[in-house]
Amino acid sequence: MKVLLLDDVKGQGKKGEIVNVSDGFARNFLFPRKLAKPADNQTINEMKAKKDSEAFKKAEEKKQAIALSERLKDTVLIYKTTGGVDGRLYGSVTAKDISEKIEKELGLSVDKRKILISDNIKTVGEYTVELKLYPEISTTIKLQVIN
Repeated sequence: MKVLLLDDVKGQGKKGEIVNVSDGFARNFLFPRKLAKPADNQTINEMKAKKDSEAFKKAEEKKQAIALSERLKDTVLIYKTTGGVDGRLYGSVTAKDISEKIEKELGLSVDKRKILISDNIKTVGEYTVELKLYPEISTTIKLQVIN
């Protein structure tokens, strides 16, 4: 019997695959646990449509990431904060602060998890911050922290 796997099944296949299994295994194990459903033409067409829409969505996300990367390239942000005389800050500049600054000044929303800084910035100076917008798309911006 051909079934469409709705979840990964050890020894059979991964989610979304169409596999041949014995009738008893399908009826007694896979169907009651909602791990698979019979693979008829309608089910196969639904799965193909779903895969196509996911591929389209990923392509759109990649296009947006490329456009955002081009827009942020060579951007210099100036971050004003309070600090001591010796150049140390009262507190620190975090990825969340940088994300909020980008949204406030440029009107672009960048998730704080996509901003890569080795450690929170605790001193005045100029820093290079990497933004990983998509798995293979990243860009850098300059951040000037001043008192």
